[in-house]
Amino acid sequence: MTPHFTLAELTHTDHRTLDNTPNEGEIENLGRLAAFLELVKTQLGGRPVFISSAFRSAAVNAAVGSKDTSQHRLGCAADILVPWMTPDAVVRAVMASGLPYDQIIREFSDPVKGGGWTHISIPKFSELPPRRMALIIDKAGTRIFV
Repeated sequence: MTPHFTLAELTHTDHRTLDNTPNEGEIENLGRLAAFLELVKTQLGGRPVFISSAFRSAAVNAAVGSKDTSQHRLGCAADILVPWMTPDAVVRAVMASGLPYDQIIREFSDPVKGGGWTHISIPKFSELPPRRMALIIDKAGTRIFV
């Protein structure tokens, strides 16, 4: 799809018995997502950006316990890990960058204990403006990232 992000990487799932094949529209969205992730990678100084989850078929999405309204279902979201950067640092860098993200979410990361990942998404349709929502989701619930 792009120099650093392949369709195989964007559709990988550990639920190997479940079909995770995107349709034509979802592949188009994954292309937009891959291009956006290239911009994120550049903004983060060229650091590796590892994708733990991107596109999810309905079956895979249900298996991981996510809502059917997840942007992962459309091929418009990825959960990423960036070595040597905390999810907080990734969120702050992307927020400061001016990149057209739709949502960026620090998920299940503890500032003291670490862990977690960063969810990042693009708008559902290329003609929609990005919402630039920055959130935290953890055991305490969902709230604005400050």
